Amino acid sequence: MKKIFASRHTKYLIIGLLLATLPFLSDMGLIRSATVTIYGMIVFYAIAALGLNVLLGYSGLISLGTAGFMGFGAYLTTHFTLEMGLPFLVALPFAVLIPTALGLLVGLTSLRLAGMYLAIATLAIAEVMRQVFVEIWAFSSFRPPLPEFFGLLELDRNGAYLLIVFLLVLLMVLTDNFIHSSVGRALLTMRVSEPAAQAMGINLFKYKLMAFGIATAYASLSGVLYAHFIRAVDPSPWNLLLALQILAVIVIGGLKTITGSILGSIIVFGVPPLVLNHLPIIGDIAGLPFIFNGILIILVILFYPRGLVFVGHDIKKLFTRKEVKRS
Repeated sequence: MKKIFASRHTKYLIIGLLLATLPFLSDMGLIRSATVTIYGMIVFYAIAALGLNVLLGYSGLISLGTAGFMGFGAYLTTHFTLEMGLPFLVALPFAVLIPTALGLLVGLTSLRLAGMYLAIATLAIAEVMRQVFVEIWAFSSFRPPLPEFFGLLELDRNGAYLLIVFLLVLLMVLTDNFIHSSVGRALLTMRVSEPAAQAMGINLFKYKLMAFGIATAYASLSGVLYAHFIRAVDPSPWNLLLALQILAVIVIGGLKTITGSILGSIIVFGVPPLVLNHLPIIGDIAGLPFIFNGILIILVILFYPRGLVFVGHDIKKLFTRKEVKRS
């Protein structure tokens, strides 16, 4: 048992188990079904944030194209399942691989840029993609199906939610293994000092492109899950505002952390509908969630730049010091 709890993967399994209990609580009438829907959104936004955290936290690159690639994945899976009649499991890999291939192609040119120029370039590409799909397909009238497995198993809303949670846990474990591999160490070295990384023989462009590809793949998968869980595809959400919200997730939750992505997603996408909107007087203020997130970002940057995911660890250290002093 000690080995199990000592494993760095255990916390991801615990998070998954806690999230997986929500549909059962809903069936028992302890929480509303709308709460399960909100947490479903929290989970697939956390997947997109996890990919962006690999890009920004571990390679030091900034992208504002996350929302665009989410929309691309959502559009593709809608086209494959509704217009072409492909099963969900067949449409899923294509809806992820095609945007990833496009992302890598974009990376071949845009990764020559740095800082705000890279952010502007990725934002421009995302806006171009969104506008292209607005002109080609009237997706607002489409209703993607819930996930099914070749007609043998058709998931209901709760089943789709559990699938999303399973994929989140799987990606957290895979990402943890990735960042603790030689590739992850190369990315961290590159982030700290590019000249030092080059002196060690690290191919900067290769690893930057790899991180960009991971961020694109995670964003595309998040868009696919959005389409089949929310069952609505509309180009209006895939804009700069959503890209900035996902960026806020990793800033608030914690850069260079995996659990920070889920914590930040709960705060950014969960606290407003679950808490703020139900507060007396101020709950009806338009734009209250954005005011809340903006103030929280400022406070985190000023007083807790590592992210809120480390609050529990620091509280534990504080109590440990007090116990040592008493003894």
